[in-house]
Amino acid sequence: MGIFKIEGGTPLKGEITPQGAKNEALQILCAVLLTGDKVKINNIPDIIDINKLITLLGNLGVKIQRNEPGSITFQADEVNVGYLETEAFKKEGGALRGSIMIVGPLLARFGKGYIPKPGGDKIGRRRLDTHFEGFINLGAKFRYNREDHFYGVESPKEGLKGTDMLLDEASVTGTANIVMAAVLAKGTTTVYNAACEPYLQQLCKMLNSMGANITGVGSNLLTIEGVESLGGCEHTILPDMIEIGSWIGLAAMTKSEITIKNVSWENLGLIPNTFRKLGITIEKRGDDIYIPAHKDGYEVKTDIDGSILTIADAPWPGFTPDLLSIVLVVATQAKGDVLIHQKMFESRLFFVDKLIDMGAKIMLCDPHRAVVMGHNFESQLKATTMSSPDIRAGISLLIAALSAKGTSTIQNIEQIDRGYERIDERLRAIGAKIVRA
Repeated sequence: MGIFKIEGGTPLKGEITPQGAKNEALQILCAVLLTGDKVKINNIPDIIDINKLITLLGNLGVKIQRNEPGSITFQADEVNVGYLETEAFKKEGGALRGSIMIVGPLLARFGKGYIPKPGGDKIGRRRLDTHFEGFINLGAKFRYNREDHFYGVESPKEGLKGTDMLLDEASVTGTANIVMAAVLAKGTTTVYNAACEPYLQQLCKMLNSMGANITGVGSNLLTIEGVESLGGCEHTILPDMIEIGSWIGLAAMTKSEITIKNVSWENLGLIPNTFRKLGITIEKRGDDIYIPAHKDGYEVKTDIDGSILTIADAPWPGFTPDLLSIVLVVATQAKGDVLIHQKMFESRLFFVDKLIDMGAKIMLCDPHRAVVMGHNFESQLKATTMSSPDIRAGISLLIAALSAKGTSTIQNIEQIDRGYERIDERLRAIGAKIVRA
């Protein structure tokens, strides 16, 4: 397993361009299974999780033609559905949580979809009920093998049938899976309490360009008129908002002057203003973000009544849970206190012990809440050796190490590589002292 050696305390400077959005790419790549025509996808991030999904599609028989870097043409005209019941698939499909989203397209087009219990970050309980309850509402029969944790859905002979459904939670992947199944169902499907993140909107726009009929895109009520078949298209993935938020935090903590290029401002939601509440200066320059060097630090803004600032996650258009780890680490070097409330996942804050070892003042109240007691910016974190527990905690620890005094070691960096493309090379390009070993 690889490690990063990081010499911290060096201000960075320059421009950095965010990669394509991982969470959008997982949905978009699964959608190529809905048609036998060619589908060209641009701005695909070159990261472990996405490459695993591309390999899985290839093993299912999808033709893969690599164009210029980040661009791939897929054609699912000879899908081997039988591969779903092999031991190789049980091992491969379970290694990636995003593989759950192949089930909806396969069910819609081929009448059946199987998946082993998906893996992914160990950040707490991550239910699959929303996915399968949606498929059942469309008429599919559900089965679950408890011995090998294998899930399966099969459509009746007459095919899937549109219906009205109210989701028990606004699950992004659940909504995506249900939408991809419903586009080829007979009749009309309405999905209330649907997720409405930009990446889900992107999926719906892509499906419409393929011939689907989805209205209400961007709201929590989607209406899907089923069609007979879908055709090919070309689609470009948005920049990754989580990586953009990571670079904002990095710039502030390392007192660096950084420009983040081509961020798609209209799809960032509350992200810029949430970091501004921590006292970080963020300027909009065209479609770029400019962050000046915070040489005198940054100070947390209290609520109007003077009470402690609380930053909590919520379904879109609320603040994304994937950036709470970044906000927490940035708050350790702010002037003022912040309450971080992670509502969705009960294990995501457990990495704070590593920050405490570095000198951060954090009180973990319970699995969902932590109080970060800021201090003077001159009170720098100190270097240490640590291990990355998941993607988002891993990048947070990397940012902490880049701001800390001394040389830090981060182990289990495969977790970071799962979500961030060539991160060491890109950081070195703006002056970071980081070595992969």
